Amino acid sequence: MYPGAIAAVTPDKPAVIMAGSGEVVTYRRLDEESNRLAHLFRSAGLRPGDHIAFMLPNHPLFLAVAWAAHRSGLYYTAVSSRLQAGELAYIVDNCEAQVFITSAELADVAQAVTGVRLRLMLDGVADGFDSYEQAVAGQPVTPIEDESQGADMLYSSGTTGRPKGVKPKLSHAALDEPGALFNLVSFLFAPEQDSVYLSPAPLYHAAPLRYCMTFQRLGATVVVMEKFDPVRYLELVEKYHVTHSQLVPTMFVKMLKLPEEERTKRDISSLKFAIHAAAPCPAPVKEQMIDWWGPIVHEYYAGTEGNGFLYAGPQDWLAHKGTVGRSLLGKVHILDEEGNDLPPGEHGTIYFSDGLTFEYHGDPGKTRAAQDPGGRGWTTLGDIGYLDEEGFLYLTDRRSYMIISGGVNIYPQESENVLVIHPKVADVAVFGVPDEEMGEQVKAVVQPADMNEAGPALEAELIAYCRERLAHFKCPKSVDFREELPRHPTGKLYKRLLRDEYWPKPA
Repeated sequence: MYPGAIAAVTPDKPAVIMAGSGEVVTYRRLDEESNRLAHLFRSAGLRPGDHIAFMLPNHPLFLAVAWAAHRSGLYYTAVSSRLQAGELAYIVDNCEAQVFITSAELADVAQAVTGVRLRLMLDGVADGFDSYEQAVAGQPVTPIEDESQGADMLYSSGTTGRPKGVKPKLSHAALDEPGALFNLVSFLFAPEQDSVYLSPAPLYHAAPLRYCMTFQRLGATVVVMEKFDPVRYLELVEKYHVTHSQLVPTMFVKMLKLPEEERTKRDISSLKFAIHAAAPCPAPVKEQMIDWWGPIVHEYYAGTEGNGFLYAGPQDWLAHKGTVGRSLLGKVHILDEEGNDLPPGEHGTIYFSDGLTFEYHGDPGKTRAAQDPGGRGWTTLGDIGYLDEEGFLYLTDRRSYMIISGGVNIYPQESENVLVIHPKVADVAVFGVPDEEMGEQVKAVVQPADMNEAGPALEAELIAYCRERLAHFKCPKSVDFREELPRHPTGKLYKRLLRDEYWPKPA
């Protein structure tokens, strides 16, 4: 299945509903828009295996652009609309895009893109850009003759350095042939043609983009939030009788901190699958969500790289609290620094074997760095964790965030998980800062729920709160306060930006 097949049967069914404006893109329009753009790609000389990039907010035609590239057999890179000019230019150049598409509201940053065959702009024009609407207006609404499946080539969010482009192999399969993600989603979350999928995150991120397109393969309606708001999210579930949604733990935290009357006044009984991933979820947060929403909270652990996929249904999670799941794709290995397998309960770097292979585009060094020291071709996302006796995985932290204080390994995620549930904390980051005696000491940077409370008294309260629940050496020795932490809308924290402020710059 794919949108063209849905349009042939139910052309007026909403494929996309924009939550803010209420604008509807029917399956007929989604199919026709993507066909017109596919013809434009061919007329510009693009052939299967070539590349386009686009930087858009959550726009009504975002998914039409993606489907146009996908049905043309192209690689397509959705770029974060939050990037600065230099970051954007780097990605478009690195992925070797021949066409770049953006919108008028991003015109200033988009001017950084040069060296492509065609620059198109939605909702207006700017110097050096052609009008998207005029460019596609004369193109046929029927499919191109040589349709085949393309693939996204997405970039890591850059939380630990330069973004890395993950380039899969093209399948060249027929457009209606289901892929691995479609089969997984169908097996785990039982989507149907009458499902309603609510997407509260930016569509340029891997999971929102892929899941929205997967649900559209079935003919479901996708409701897209322009920006997440906890009250509005609950209103939308009730208004559109949402059946499926994918969130990140920070969204759970924001909803849980709503006043009781706000949390309970909406009918969310239509919601059957609340799926979360992208960042570790503190066990107390997930317990509260299951208490509130019932056993509909499903979790998976995977990356843009596609080298593995673990899953924890609500019952499995309740029996193994804190797990991110058991493997459905790829075999999990926990390795020490020398590449030796570690037994259950021992912490080490998480590697996958027997999964999909990948490469970081144009960077063989980063590709090699993601492979195991033993040269077996096993690959890692850079996370640390351990397995229990039943094969359930538990995340400890990112390898790059581990603190070594006095020779002891400290995983900041533990204290973050404790502090984030404190009622006076809106967000928190924990990391290591220089210490002359110990090498590193534990620092917390907190976004308080009320900035007026920031100060020594709250600092002491939070440190004591953490020490009541964790060994003292794992807890912050000091707390700084910020009005907002640099967090990606998908939930990932740009901890590197905070950490770098405390460390001397290399000479």
